[in-house]
Amino acid sequence: MSRVLSLLGKDRFAAVAAVVLALVVLCALFGPPLLGALAVEQNLRAVNLPPLSLDRGWAFVLGSDSLGRSVAARLVVAAGTTMAVAVPAVLLSLVVGSLWGMWAGYHRGWRETVSMRIADVILSFPSLLLAVVVLYVFTPGIANIIAVLAIARIPIYLRTARAEAVELRSRLFVDAARTFGTKDSTIIRRHILPIVAPTLLTVAAVDFCFVMLTESSLSFLGIGIQPPGMSWGLMVAQGRQELRTAWWIAVFPGLAIVLTTVSATVLAAWARIAFDPAQRWRLTVPGARKRSVEPTP
Repeated sequence: MSRVLSLLGKDRFAAVAAVVLALVVLCALFGPPLLGALAVEQNLRAVNLPPLSLDRGWAFVLGSDSLGRSVAARLVVAAGTTMAVAVPAVLLSLVVGSLWGMWAGYHRGWRETVSMRIADVILSFPSLLLAVVVLYVFTPGIANIIAVLAIARIPIYLRTARAEAVELRSRLFVDAARTFGTKDSTIIRRHILPIVAPTLLTVAAVDFCFVMLTESSLSFLGIGIQPPGMSWGLMVAQGRQELRTAWWIAVFPGLAIVLTTVSATVLAAWARIAFDPAQRWRLTVPGARKRSVEPTP
């Protein structure tokens, strides 16, 4: 852990991204219990207050909406709803797709063929379109959103894990384990999973951005999180009609979405290098040394 933190401290962009994501996680964990009541409290005497309206209290540092509710409080509480959808969806698709892909890639044969055809069928439908159709038929809700997003993203991990397992099953250490009578499930758990895990975690970090944007898009379209629930996408949808008179209602949730997704992407790129022994040296070479080894014209 200390080595990872040391490597993280040497990359300014990755360190800033980690701080931003840590703040989002803290808001998601402690925002709803601490600011839940303030986020729904209406004050018709403080309608559409601009940012930095501190005469009404610190809660209106980011202004208020058309019902006099604190934008800052709603932004913090909405982080919990957004993370409550994105994180379970990514974890569910990661676990199911990874185990399924390693099982199919290791055994090959009809298992691999059937698995890949199922993945191709799911991937033939765009994730957002599939979610729109399913949620339009069924009742929009957090559980339904998580389920449809997880199912739509399973093929991403299935194909990645399958490709890695196909390549690893022919390695000498796997052949040696098979020769000594080790069970297939044990070989997958002890010899294949540790090698595949860094790649899958990197894919999950990037996929987290896509899932969060998809949830925001669904809420923006009105088939995601429903009022009185709160999410960043729903806040953008509710504030889009007042962009000319109260731009802060939609802009601040939009900025939160952009900062979170960009931070997750930057941290995923850093993690891909940090957890790869063949590329980790790039994070340990100081900038001065890099310039010194460059050929002079």
